[in-house]
Amino acid sequence: MSFAAQYQSLVKDVFTDLVQSDLAKGAQAEAQARHFAQRGKPDFVVAYLLHADLPDEEKRELLAGAYEHRATRTRERAREFSQKFHRDFPELLTEAVHDQSTADLIRAGKALHEAR
Repeated sequence: MSFAAQYQSLVKDVFTDLVQSDLAKGAQAEAQARHFAQRGKPDFVVAYLLHADLPDEEKRELLAGAYEHRATRTRERAREFSQKFHRDFPELLTEAVHDQSTADLIRAGKALHEAR
């Protein structure tokens, strides 16, 4: 199944509108997808990748990487909060596990359900 067929339903209208506006101003879809992947922003990544001229496997890898980066940042935030507030933040750790699992599913070529 193609990347677009698998992940189009995850893109919210607000991201579609922002991406189309950005592309109309001359932004490059692939460059923007890579930029947001490094920052752990999968909602932006998938929206840009739907317009990028890349092989589907590379698109999946970028999207999976975005989820992994977000998981890493979430785990770091949980550690910072634990130190600052002297208690655990299991909700954040659960989110990080979910993001890592999502990355694994994407790499396996599996479709995801609607975004939470």
